[in-house]
Amino acid sequence: MLYVHYTEDDQLRETRSADQLRRLKPEQVVWLDLLKADGQEQDLVEELFGVDLFTRQEAQEIESSSRYSELDGIISINTNFLVRKGERYSNEPVSFILGDTFLITQRTVELKTFDDAHRRISLSTLGADLNYRLLTEVFETRIDFDADFLEAIARDIADLSKELTAERKLQDDVLIRINHLQEVTMLIRVNIVDKQRIISSILKSQHFPDGEYAKIRVMIKDVGSLLEHTQFNFARLEYLQNTFLGLLDTDQSKVIKIFTVVTVVFMPPTLIASLYGMNFQYMPELSHKWGYPFALILMLLSSLGTLYYFKRKNWL
Repeated sequence: MLYVHYTEDDQLRETRSADQLRRLKPEQVVWLDLLKADGQEQDLVEELFGVDLFTRQEAQEIESSSRYSELDGIISINTNFLVRKGERYSNEPVSFILGDTFLITQRTVELKTFDDAHRRISLSTLGADLNYRLLTEVFETRIDFDADFLEAIARDIADLSKELTAERKLQDDVLIRINHLQEVTMLIRVNIVDKQRIISSILKSQHFPDGEYAKIRVMIKDVGSLLEHTQFNFARLEYLQNTFLGLLDTDQSKVIKIFTVVTVVFMPPTLIASLYGMNFQYMPELSHKWGYPFALILMLLSSLGTLYYFKRKNWL
C-alpha cells in the first residue's frame, strides 16, 4: 500500500494510487510511505527515485553501517519500532530513505506513529525542508509513544507490588509476571538504545537544516531520560523479585518450623512408649492397677511441657 504526499499547484496533496505516482516527478513527492508494499510497488519506487529499497533482512541488521548511512546525499536509516499486541510486545523494523526533497518510509505493520504523522502533514506548511521536518517529527512522536509504554509498564509494576506486599499473594503466576515485565522492559530498553544510536548519528550529519538540530538535541535528552526510567523499572522489578523470594522463604521456614516443633513435641511421648514397650519381666508399673493411665498422662504432660517451653522461648 502506498501513501503519497506530493505538491501540486503550490498545495500539498495526497494519493494512494500507484498510477498517480507514475505521473508525478520525483521532486514533487514530499513523503512516500510504503506499508506492506508488493513487488510492483517497490519496483515503481526504485525506478522513480533511483534508490534501492531495503529487504526485511537488511532492515534487521544490527551493524552500525546498516542502521545509519549517508551516501551520495541520501540518508538511509533502519530502526525498530515497538508494537504492542495485547500483552505481548515486539520490535518491528522500519526503514527511512531521506533525499534532498523526499522522504521514503518502509514498514510491514500498522503504526499509530505514522497515522499521527499523516494527519500532521496535512496541516504542515510547504517548504524546502518539509521532508527533514517530517523525519524528526516521526522520531519525536515515536519517543513519546516509547515513554507511554514505559509508563504502562510502571503502572503494571506498581499494581504487582500492591498484590505482593499488601495482599501477600505468593502464587507462581506472580513470579511469571515479574519475569514477563523484565523481558518487556529489556525489549523497550533495546528499542530506546537503538533510537539513541540513530538520533546521535543524525546529530552528527551535515545535511539537516539548522533549525532541526535544536529538536534533535532535545530528543537526545528525552532518550537519555527514558533510559534512566528503564533502569528504574529494572531496579523495582529486581526488588519485587527479591521480596517474593524472601516471603516465599519465610513461608517455607514457617512450615519447616511447624514440622520441627511437631517432631520434638512427640519425642518425649515416644520415649515413654518405648520404655514401657520393653519386654522385661520385672517392671513395677506393669502390675500396677493405674499403670496404663499413668503412662498416658505422663506422655501428655511431656508433650504439654515441651510446648510450654517453646512458647516461653517465643519459638511458636
